[in-house]
Amino acid sequence: MDKIMRLKALFQDVYKESVLLDTTFEELLVSINSFKKERKMDLLLLDQEQSDWYFKSNIVAMTLYIELFSENINNLINKLPYFKDLGITLIHLMPLLKTRKGDNDGGYAVEDYRSINEHLGSIEDFTYMLNIYRENGIYICIDYVINHVAKEHEWAKKALEKNKEYQDMFIMYDNDEIPNRFNQTVPEVLPDKYPGNFTYYSEINKYVFTSFSEFQWDLNFKNPKVFLGMAENLLYLANLGVNMIRLDAIPFMWKELDTSCRNLPMIHKLIEMLNLIKNIVCPSVALLGEAIVEPHEIVKYFGTSHNPECEIMYNANLMVDIFNSFATRDTRLIAIDTNLHHIPNTGSWMNYVRCHDDIGWGFNEEAIENMGFSSYHHKQYLIEFYGNNFPNTFSSGEYYQINQANHDARTNGTLASLLGLEKAILENDKFKQETAIKRINLAHGLILFYRGFPILYSGDEIATLNNQEYKKDPIKANDGRWVHRPFFDWDRAKKRNVYGTKEYFVFQTLKKMIQIRKNNAFFDGRNLQFSLDVQNQAVFCLLRRYEDELIFGLFNFSEHPQIINLDTLRQNVSSFQYEDIINGRKIDINEHQIELSPYEYLWAFPKNKECE
Repeated sequence: MDKIMRLKALFQDVYKESVLLDTTFEELLVSINSFKKERKMDLLLLDQEQSDWYFKSNIVAMTLYIELFSENINNLINKLPYFKDLGITLIHLMPLLKTRKGDNDGGYAVEDYRSINEHLGSIEDFTYMLNIYRENGIYICIDYVINHVAKEHEWAKKALEKNKEYQDMFIMYDNDEIPNRFNQTVPEVLPDKYPGNFTYYSEINKYVFTSFSEFQWDLNFKNPKVFLGMAENLLYLANLGVNMIRLDAIPFMWKELDTSCRNLPMIHKLIEMLNLIKNIVCPSVALLGEAIVEPHEIVKYFGTSHNPECEIMYNANLMVDIFNSFATRDTRLIAIDTNLHHIPNTGSWMNYVRCHDDIGWGFNEEAIENMGFSSYHHKQYLIEFYGNNFPNTFSSGEYYQINQANHDARTNGTLASLLGLEKAILENDKFKQETAIKRINLAHGLILFYRGFPILYSGDEIATLNNQEYKKDPIKANDGRWVHRPFFDWDRAKKRNVYGTKEYFVFQTLKKMIQIRKNNAFFDGRNLQFSLDVQNQAVFCLLRRYEDELIFGLFNFSEHPQIINLDTLRQNVSSFQYEDIINGRKIDINEHQIELSPYEYLWAFPKNKECE
């Protein structure tokens, strides 16, 4: 079906009850044509030549806050050599669009989608930076907060002035009857900081839907004018030269009474419409969906091969499974989940171990129950283990958003602190420091091997530890997530080239794996993968296919040597002689078994196989 015809059919389906349907759709078509005409020549060339760039094996990403990493946009240009040294080809810049003053939820309370935060620079600075990075082969992703706006946003300010047209852009009620009904079924996002889902504003005598905080107003996507305005903002950002746009909090975008207001079917039609619009105007731009929900819900946001939604989704399930495997020394959960959900050929995972946010311990509860464990008690174990509240834990993580009613909690902390390096340094235990570094390298080794592309959290490449300095800042002090959002330590970064330092062993190992990955077609994001049971719970085995050849990865999540039987592997590989392309270890599949050292991992390729 023609894209415009499909877009019209979806728009009519979503807004069939709105009197604004026809006029708004005509306005949308005018905007689409206008943005398409305004697209610059170099971006049009990208649209023609690189519509599937995010599948390539050379895509290795890093996410960072500009103000923490380089202070401002212009200084970020000077950091190009650092990214090139490591091998980064995609940078996800944390929220940089103009936010409200004071508390802004880490940048997710946007006041103006077409301006940059003044302390970072201007739109002109940003556009210049995009051009420089594009010339150097580095793609840029930015955040687009689509579910809500700051109460200082133009729409919200006019709503507070009692303008009915703009009040209809939000979800608000004259009394608390309907809000109370919503609260009976809608979970609270941040119960400690902002309990409830509504905020009463006396100046307009209305209750406004505010999922995340009183200063973040949820948009009313049942109003086609809201969709039009947000689609136009997306196209504006795309035409600046952005290569990937992260759609924030998409599971919240549609509200219905007597539901959880999460992952409702109409959201998928909204996202598909955005994808269609994007493909008409700027097909080289990829949509990244942020949906930290149950695994079976995450995969739905890819859409289908015929009706795609987001090209990229965060593999939040993999992150939880990795930490679970380190804590339990049991990889069965990650093996089950790897084979459980299949994604369309239009989609790719973004794989990560840590990010700017906390860790919510959502895992495959059915699988845990089938293993004979209580999902409730298993979650409590993970919360306590990584919250540094379990006997002999190696972790220095911290509790976050404790729910006293159901004993749920999330976890904060940098990768290095969560995996034992901080505690080992405090104890001055050199052996434990080496062990922690092995865990860090194994985690990176897995996300680089996994289908999709890896994204590193800035600072993890030099083993950054938890930092308590945020408590001195009154704006940050009440948000524990800043413990893993410190200013980038450029003095420590210099140690990445000093042999014998912790920074060296993490950075250089990572750099080597990135170079290997970028030069091998096996790591193309479209190549299939599956996990294999090698009869050892501590070892995760992952196979990847390229044409008629197979490679495999072995990952020992235990601090003890592990032996695996090669019989099952022998029946699934395409060669009998393999070589670990990271360290050169030879693997003869005809042998009966292989022993892996503590936290050892292998990327096994058919020996002498050329696959550049």
